[in-house]
Formats: sequence, C-alpha cells, structure tokens
Amino acid sequence: MSILVDKSTRVLVQGLGNTGQFHTGKAIAYGTQMVAGVHPTRAGTTLHLEGETDQSGVPGRDDTYAVDLPVFATVREAVAETGADASVIYVPPPFAADAIMEAVAAELDLVVAITEGIPVADMVVVKRYMEGTSTRLIGPNCPGVITPGECKIGIMPGYIHRRGRIGVVSRSGTLTYEAVHQLTQLDLGQTTAVGIGGDPVNGTSFVEVLNLFEDDEETEGVIMIGEIGGTAEEAAAEFVAKEMTKPVAGFIAGTTAPPGKRMGHAGAIVSGGKGTAEAKIAAMSDAGIVVADTPSGMGEAMRRALG
Repeated sequence: MSILVDKSTRVLVQGLGNTGQFHTGKAIAYGTQMVAGVHPTRAGTTLHLEGETDQSGVPGRDDTYAVDLPVFATVREAVAETGADASVIYVPPPFAADAIMEAVAAELDLVVAITEGIPVADMVVVKRYMEGTSTRLIGPNCPGVITPGECKIGIMPGYIHRRGRIGVVSRSGTLTYEAVHQLTQLDLGQTTAVGIGGDPVNGTSFVEVLNLFEDDEETEGVIMIGEIGGTAEEAAAEFVAKEMTKPVAGFIAGTTAPPGKRMGHAGAIVSGGKGTAEAKIAAMSDAGIVVADTPSGMGEAMRRALG
C-alpha cells in the first residue's frame, strides 16, 4: 500500500516554464503517469519531452522515453479529456494561488504546490476557498510526494528512494532527501515520503499525514522532520502520544537560530517565545518520539525506534 499516490495516479502539470518542463520530464522518467499540461496561452499545442528513463536496465522497462503531452487552457478541460486526478503546480508566486484554486474547482483528489514565495495572504484565501471540498493540498513551498517505484510528483531526486517500510513526513525539502537516503542505506526504505512545506499556511499538516501512515498497513514506522516556528510539531507530538501505535523518530532543525530571525522557510521563525527548537524537542521526547541530535542521525534514530 501507499498513501496519497501510486502507479495509477494520473497527473497534470500547471506551469510550463523551464522548471515545470524539467521536473515533468524527470517525473516521466521515473514512471509517473503525466497526462497533460495546463497553460492558457498554449492550449491546443503539445509539449514534447524525451530522455533516458530512471528504469534503464530493468527487465521489461524501456531505456528511453518520448512523450507528447497535450496542453489545455484550463484544468477542468484537462481533467475531462485525460481523467487526471492530481496536479502539480510550478506556477510563479503571484499566480500560484489562483492555480491552486482552479485545480480545487476541478475537483482533483490531490494538488501538490511546489511554488515557493506565495504570499501568506494569498494562502489564507486558498484555505478558505478549500473549506468543504474533497481536494487535498500538499504544500506550497514543498518538494512534493513520492511512492518509490510507482509515482513521483515534485522535485525530489528519485534515485535515492527505495521501496520499504518507513513513512517520511517533513517541513524541509533538503532534510527529506537526507532522511530518505539514510533509510535507503540502512535497507529500511520508504512507503511514501511527503514534504508538507515550510510556509506558515499550508494545505496538509503533520497530524494529517501521520494519521494516514498510522492507517497504512505497509508502514511500520515514521520519521517526522520539523523545524523552528509555529506549533505544528507540538500538535503532532500530542497526536503521536494519543493515537499512534507505530514507532516514530524525528528531528528538529534550527536549534541554533536566533529569536526573531527567519531561517530559510517563511514559517521558520521563533517569535513571541513560541516555536523554539527546545520546546519542540521536549514535546516530541515526552510523546515517546526518538529524536535525533543531528541530521546525520535520523536513520539511526528510526532504527532505534523500531527496536
């Protein structure tokens, strides 16, 4: 099993600039079913992508790919013609909120917003717009979602992932890759890795992803990677203590960050005495989460948590 995406997921891409085209090609190379592009001024054209697959040398898999993706004016048209059930967004920040809401209006199951720098006020509007809908938003300002060997939506390097038994959920893109690589090196592998993004207003929380992993029969343990700012990690720790039956390991980035200074992500800031690394580590430890002292220890922390 997996959470959020699998080999049957059909994905369209919103935003066909250099970044969108590059990562769409990488997703196709990984084996993801990319079925369409959406761009209002390129409707009726096709986007030609070709290259080497990530499955080169695997029996039954082609070494190269060549795909012509149809481009539609709207998400609704793309869904009607291709049966897409997910979207990945590389639209520039000033227009990204509208792109998210367009995907929600088309009733997609999953929207993954990679875009960094979307104004917080715009995301507040998006969150209100999404109330009562069935669409799940991952991000923004996130690396995306991957189920190893089946589907990759986002910007993560596919080759470091291996199918396995550990779920990964993280606010940090770079630390997601580090945790995944360590799990692969330890032969633990991953069921699904989810980057929820580092912005103060995002679509899916730690608690929601932890709940999905708790219900996933294949996931035997979870690594949760947080950072300074906000109270999401404390809420997650409370959920782990009360609801999780599976072992959880974790790490908090930003232990040396000075108060009032934003570190990397828009949400990574200690303000008003809240959101400190110390408070988050204490909450996680009290909940029974095995917390790594350094990023290089995340995989070992997971192994200790598994017993």
